[in-house]
Amino acid sequence: MKNRERLRWEAIKPEGEGIAMKSIKPGRGPSAMGAAGSVVAIVFGVFWTIMAFFITQDSPFPVVGTIFPLFGVLFIIIGIVQAVYHYKNATGRERMSLYDITDASEEGDPLNRRFGKEREAEADTETTGEKAFCPYCGQRVKAGYQYCPGCGKKV
Repeated sequence: MKNRERLRWEAIKPEGEGIAMKSIKPGRGPSAMGAAGSVVAIVFGVFWTIMAFFITQDSPFPVVGTIFPLFGVLFIIIGIVQAVYHYKNATGRERMSLYDITDASEEGDPLNRRFGKEREAEADTETTGEKAFCPYCGQRVKAGYQYCPGCGKKV
């Protein structure tokens, strides 16, 4: 990940386990902007509901007078849920993660177990110990490298 993306890695150790799970969390700025955007969606939903109700109240099709205002109600509900989520991430001490990065030994892929097998290239990389990508920034790392050329962290 690049620094400009403002994502933060955080190590989380599940209770009773020694393996650390990684998490990517959003920054406080983007979360605050998401909360502001959610408030705009709520205001738009209120405006839509009122306007749709007045425009469709004399409609010859009664279903139209019900369905169009419900879109505004849907905007309001989604906006409230998103506003709470983003506000909690912007102001809370422990933010919710965007992605949880787990190792195959921690949590396997259920779809892979059901529908397919690991690609041989991935299996060969794991067995030889070669690290193809930096776990911190995602840049390609050759087998002999001890430090990532992108972020400088030890791989």
